[in-house]
Amino acid sequence: MKQRKIPLRTCVVTREKCEKKDLIRVVKNKENKVFVDLTGKANGRGAYIKKSLEVLEQAKKSKTLDRHLEIEVPNEIYEELSNIINSKN
Repeated sequence: MKQRKIPLRTCVVTREKCEKKDLIRVVKNKENKVFVDLTGKANGRGAYIKKSLEVLEQAKKSKTLDRHLEIEVPNEIYEELSNIINSKN
């Protein structure tokens, strides 16, 4: 039986290649709305971030998501990401 290919994505903060299931996708759509995409299939410019509070704090401090998505990411998104990470642990 043929083994399935595991999709790899790069974390925009740490630049590590990880399995897609170990990352969270943040998306900016055409209406310039920023939201967390748990399905990984929403239309728009996406940025992946590791499911780690340390990486999230680093992203918030260095504004990596802001630069990658080319828009200012609101604090509500960081809070939502924090809640998602805490619920997984």
